[in-house]
Amino acid sequence: MEDRRFPFLDGVAGALVDGSGTIVGCTSAAEDLLALPARALVGRALRDLLADPDAWRGPEESGPGGWDGRVTVRTGDGRPLNLYVRVLTLHGDNPNDPTATRQVVLGAKSSTVARWRQDQAFTRELFLQDRFGLAVFDTDLQIVRTNTHLLPYSGVPPTLSGLKLSDFLQPADALVLEAHLREVLETGRPLVQAEGLARTVVDPRSGRMMAISAFRLQDSDGVVIGLTVLFTDITEQHRSRQRLALLHRVTAAAGGSLSVTGTAEGLARAIVPDFADVAVVDIAAAVFTGDEPVPDPTGRLVLRRTAVAGPSESAPATGDTVHVKADGTADRTTAAEPAHGWEITAPLAARGILLGQVAVRRDRWKDRYEDGDRLLLAEIAARAALAVDNARRYTREHRAAVGLQRSLLPPAVRTVAAVSTASVYLPTDSAGGVGGDWFDVIPLSSARVALVVGDVAGHGLQATATMGRLRTAVRTLADLDLEPDELLVHLDDLVSQLLFEGDFTGEAEEGDTAEPVDTAPAGRRHRPDPGSVGATCLYAVYDPVTRACTIASAGHPPPAVAGPDGTVHFLPVTPGPPLGVGGLPFEATEAVLDEGSVLALYTDGLIERGEGDIDEGMAEIQRRLAAVARQDRPLREAALQLVAGLPPTRLRDDVTLLLARTRAVPAESTATWTVDPDPAAVAKVRADATARLADWGLDDLAFTTELVLSELVTNAIRYAGGPVGVRLIHADTLTCEVSDGSSTQPRMRRARLTDEGGRGLYLVAQLTDRWGSRYTAAGKTIWTEQELPTDP
Repeated sequence: MEDRRFPFLDGVAGALVDGSGTIVGCTSAAEDLLALPARALVGRALRDLLADPDAWRGPEESGPGGWDGRVTVRTGDGRPLNLYVRVLTLHGDNPNDPTATRQVVLGAKSSTVARWRQDQAFTRELFLQDRFGLAVFDTDLQIVRTNTHLLPYSGVPPTLSGLKLSDFLQPADALVLEAHLREVLETGRPLVQAEGLARTVVDPRSGRMMAISAFRLQDSDGVVIGLTVLFTDITEQHRSRQRLALLHRVTAAAGGSLSVTGTAEGLARAIVPDFADVAVVDIAAAVFTGDEPVPDPTGRLVLRRTAVAGPSESAPATGDTVHVKADGTADRTTAAEPAHGWEITAPLAARGILLGQVAVRRDRWKDRYEDGDRLLLAEIAARAALAVDNARRYTREHRAAVGLQRSLLPPAVRTVAAVSTASVYLPTDSAGGVGGDWFDVIPLSSARVALVVGDVAGHGLQATATMGRLRTAVRTLADLDLEPDELLVHLDDLVSQLLFEGDFTGEAEEGDTAEPVDTAPAGRRHRPDPGSVGATCLYAVYDPVTRACTIASAGHPPPAVAGPDGTVHFLPVTPGPPLGVGGLPFEATEAVLDEGSVLALYTDGLIERGEGDIDEGMAEIQRRLAAVARQDRPLREAALQLVAGLPPTRLRDDVTLLLARTRAVPAESTATWTVDPDPAAVAKVRADATARLADWGLDDLAFTTELVLSELVTNAIRYAGGPVGVRLIHADTLTCEVSDGSSTQPRMRRARLTDEGGRGLYLVAQLTDRWGSRYTAAGKTIWTEQELPTDP
């Protein structure tokens, strides 16, 4: 009775019993189940196999439909075996002949039958579930059977038997799902919770997100006959994950920039296309300058369309002006709205300040926004508003820092008797803001000029304030007419004091007013840690009369010089230690420059390339300086060309460049005399000076010059002794110099009415525009300056 073509009979034993209850035939499964051969079973009374013979019901007791129930049999090895049997009665041609009646007995182990019943119940209930979809596919991926809850959405046919997924789903979605199922058929590996989008052909909107699990079906011979697929709708969970992920992306994108425009652009790009097809961010105009937006007298706030993301054909243009009311709602009478309108607009408000708004729109064929989407946009706007406000505050502080630094620097273009200069300052685009780079052009006595460039490590207001202190100190020391190496010694001592007092690095905590404890022996200071020193400086003095340039460096890169013929070289400066190390000397280098040479002073931000190769950076500057020198461009254009595109990557440090084109005072514009230490020689000096002023067309200055020379030469002869030198320089001012061999500096004092002397220097100061004295290798020089008369 067993047939492999009917696998549902596997494990079922069968026997044929005649009307007297004798076994007349059996299946091999019966032999296996009872552990008895057929010859031991055929011809034997069935009741003899039962543990309880009375439990058996013959044909006359079975009724027309037979019976079923549980019985216990004795197997060939003597073990009791619980079976579930089904007994069918077969009647012969003559119902009155009991010998013609037969019984077909089908039996299986009780445990096996229980499992069959569980399988049947499981399958039946599985197809009745309403929380997930169930489908059986054949090997061609045609649907054989489904429960009634498979994809109960618009566009799904009521009857799916015989259809493929591509018959009712969007081609792209069907292709993805069928690829998963085909892999299960081919490999036999189950598919567990794979996600796939299901959009129908009839309703191609956002569709439903399904979690798909599948396993292959095989018969008892291992032949693949199809697969079973479970579909679970996880659309809401998927949307929740998407919203959370979007919120994180927007927060990161909006907070990744300290630029107001960059923040708005990051916000718009993060929204499209996952949340909207078009997104627009409008920011109040005042935010771009770091100010707090204030509504106008009509209660409206002017917004600037700052960032737009989406297809260009459907997105509005940036730069439009938009107005909103004080409560954040759009003023439809003036707002520059796109033609199709917006589905929701959320205000960008932070810390009680309305900063702008964000508006989004989806294409019409997509799902409209739900309440959850509106809440998400409100949360996005709240987080983005904090980023915009942070960018606004940074803009305000950055502008203040840049303004402070630029106020501490000289004009970008300047002309004095010795040089004409042009400068460029590029602050780094780092979060710390501007830094401590500075330069200066300081007019000195006798038509000379000091060129200074320096760099304080770090960024922000602290570095800028420190830079201002050092620049002021340099100007003060320069006014003393110190030599470059001597000036750096004094500046180094000042920085060492600042480091010792904790005022240089700005490391003291806010509110820390404790006095510093000095544990060094009396009369000595701690030497600062070299790692805490963060300032370099290069100081150069150029004399247009001798064309000599004297330079000293405190850890700063050497200047470059472009000659009038276009050749460029770096001056052989011997750099000393950075400022603040203390105790080490500085060495001055002197070079004679041709008239019209271009001297380039810079900070290391100009030569430090992205890879840190300073030699490459210096070679590039040398090449560019040679190019602009040959073109003979104005200094301002040359300076801009030198920094254009340098470095090729984002700036790692501030860039400061100072270009100075040297000028020379011709020999005929100077006059020099040596005066014997005899009071009678003063008259001769006055006469010679008056004659020279006449040659220069400066007769208007003759009387004052005579008085100045008489006083200064007489004092030099009286107090210094030895030869006295006199020099006149006709440049942008008239300079009078008197030199002697004494190192005693003159002091101006106010004479009393009874004093016979003491009024000389006072008169000199009143008659001239500037005066002063400086030490020289041979003594000292007292100098005065007079403004040249202007043409009427």
